[in-house]
Amino acid sequence: MQGDLGVGKTTFARGLIHALGHTGKVKSPTYALVENYPLVKFNIYHFDLYRFIDKEEWEAAGFRDYFNQNNICLIEWPEKAAYLCPNSDIGIKISHQSQGRSMAFTAHTQFGTICLEHFLAAFV
Repeated sequence: MQGDLGVGKTTFARGLIHALGHTGKVKSPTYALVENYPLVKFNIYHFDLYRFIDKEEWEAAGFRDYFNQNNICLIEWPEKAAYLCPNSDIGIKISHQSQGRSMAFTAHTQFGTICLEHFLAAFV
């Protein structure tokens, strides 16, 4: 998820995590870099890379292992570690508008296209 500070990336992530089935509190991962939300069928890893500065930290924490078909990884500020993260299935850009926010979704893979079609169908 990309967007300026305060645009609502964490708020969107909270809503999505709850919509996917998590019933507890959703903390901002700003200081921990990642928060895990284990669900019955998959895990959700919510990253906030705003303060991310060290490639070694990524490797030492084993973050690369979180990116697999059994997990959903939501990443705020992905551009901070673009050279380390695998290609995303879906990109989300949130921006301020005079009246609220604007969101743009872009599918980057075939799987992302399928997911995005199902997600957007819920709003029709």
